[in-house]
Amino acid sequence: MSAQPGLDVLLVAAAPQHIPALRALIFDDGANTWNYLPEDGIREHLQDIAQGRAYGVLALELGQLIGAVTFGLNTDFDHYLPPQARGRPQGYVSEAVVRRDRVGRGWGTRLLREALAELEKLGADVVFIDRHEENLASAGMMRAAGFVEIETYADSRRRPHGSGRTTVCWKVLNPAALPALSDQGVG
Repeated sequence: MSAQPGLDVLLVAAAPQHIPALRALIFDDGANTWNYLPEDGIREHLQDIAQGRAYGVLALELGQLIGAVTFGLNTDFDHYLPPQARGRPQGYVSEAVVRRDRVGRGWGTRLLREALAELEKLGADVVFIDRHEENLASAGMMRAAGFVEIETYADSRRRPHGSGRTTVCWKVLNPAALPALSDQGVG
């Protein structure tokens, strides 16, 4: 991870000392009508980051956290994959948040691309992310980072506003490992 040319911003891996600022960023700047932020789930996810079971890439401007993308590996999305690709670790993006006064400057996409590079190093062949169907800002960030929509479904428990639907997206990092997807033009 590196500094951005011409700016006093440093991209760093999330570490235990970042957890309080990361928690504040998620709940202060990530909370909106579209985002599902269960207190217990976020607390558990942050504990996983602190203990090295999940990861994050952070943007620090003069030492202050201005954005973050958190991510990890699992097999929770196997049902989207062809049988021969199931059971292999998949990347997933949990949180993507930029401080409100920095939104619209490309930080979300930059951080998401950095997270994709880290997930590829961790061995993920494909990465999944989801959002509220109507969250246009997240949709734009995901598209800019190369994600493709694969399913939208009713999800009123997590999405009580608007359409009440979740859109799942993926980015195939290693098409050779998922030949059935390559044959469909994905990747």
